[in-house]
Amino acid sequence: MAIISLSKAALLLLALASLLWLGRKPVSAAHLRALRTPTAILLALAGLALSITWSDAPLQQALEAWAKHAKLLVIPVLLWLIRSERDAKLAFLSFMGAQVFLLLSSWLLVLRVPLPWATSDMALTHYAVFSSYLDQSIMSSVTAALCWHLRHLAPGRWGRTLVLTVIALALANVLFVMNGRSGHVVLIALISLAIMWALPKPYRLLAVVVPFVVLLAVMLGSTLVRDRMMAVGQEINSYATVGKIDSSSGERLNYWSRSLESMSQHPVIGSGVGSWNAEYRRLDQGKGSADSQNVRNPHQEYLLWGVEAGVIGILLLLNILLAVYRDALRMNTPMARATQSVLAAMALVCLFNSSLFDATIGDFFCVTLGLMLALGWYSRSSAQTTGA
Repeated sequence: MAIISLSKAALLLLALASLLWLGRKPVSAAHLRALRTPTAILLALAGLALSITWSDAPLQQALEAWAKHAKLLVIPVLLWLIRSERDAKLAFLSFMGAQVFLLLSSWLLVLRVPLPWATSDMALTHYAVFSSYLDQSIMSSVTAALCWHLRHLAPGRWGRTLVLTVIALALANVLFVMNGRSGHVVLIALISLAIMWALPKPYRLLAVVVPFVVLLAVMLGSTLVRDRMMAVGQEINSYATVGKIDSSSGERLNYWSRSLESMSQHPVIGSGVGSWNAEYRRLDQGKGSADSQNVRNPHQEYLLWGVEAGVIGILLLLNILLAVYRDALRMNTPMARATQSVLAAMALVCLFNSSLFDATIGDFFCVTLGLMLALGWYSRSSAQTTGA
């Protein structure tokens, strides 16, 4: 976590230095003006900043919460720093190299190979490196999707073979090693999207049944996924019948119930950024576990924005997702599908976790989207120049 925080600080300092240095030169920033995502992010963060004025939380806690939301600024910062297709490709390949390093490290841990950079309990018991098994299963699923859609970028004679090998390792890691149920759901969704896009247009309507077929195949092929999915059903049933909340799903449902209750009392502008914990403790009245009293988010991104900024907050968040989607539509087909896969994974996992608010996985999505928007923009511009 310390390394991630230092890296973000270094990135922002570099961006500030770049802004001051390049501001003296006639450098084009046409992509920042043409893309919708940076504006949507700035608008959303401005709305959350305004909500500090009526937040239920102490000022320091409200500012800390806003700072966690502000990791979204990594996206426009990367778009500012990356100035050419070459820069975009180098940044993307470096990023993918890091993801492959994490994946291979996980498999080495499975094989009981001691690694000096992976000595935490999470690494030794769940084979997750520098993160939790929840985060790494999501990251590996997204990595597999990016490798698939952008396999044409693989250099050399053996490039595609290596890419397909990485995909196979990622799929096996998520399905047979990692316990993260969110990662399982994301993988099923991304496989379904890839199959849908591969279908001829007259058969695209079949995409409605594809996720169910993929889910069935995955559950039949992986006892780990099947057991985790069945556990979710049992936990939900226990919560619905006897109000049992001493489980992962039970706690989430309790958080969501309190969030909706808070939103019903402050529907338009919410209770202010950083207020979720105060609202939860006010409404829950100690019914949850002792640990839950210190939780800062409801493990659901949309409800977090709803509690903090009401319906307006949810619309601001959805506007960011829509902006990314519309920007992706302007890319060439492989880039568009890769970017839309990242967007779909993020939008889906935000239904079960506060993924943009959380540190590790939120940073992953912001960096990935920033790189994909830059790579998509410059690849498109290069194609247009070549065509001209």
